[in-house]
Amino acid sequence: MIHVTRLDGTPIVLNCDLVQWVEETPDTVVVLTSGERVLVRETSREVAQRALEYKRSIAAGPALRAVPPSDPVEC
Repeated sequence: MIHVTRLDGTPIVLNCDLVQWVEETPDTVVVLTSGERVLVRETSREVAQRALEYKRSIAAGPALRAVPPSDPVEC
């Protein structure tokens, strides 16, 4: 999921797995696989970068825990 901003300033979160393409006409239009179009303030490059960062974070796996796990269960 990526955070973007509608033209009216409303922040939204998009499922980047549903993004079909992004174009600038001159406003940035995010076209979803459902056919829905979302106009956003970010450039197409920013949207692509955020999607890439999100995908990289998923591929990297879970973050290290800050809190140690509970006592292990003995079998």
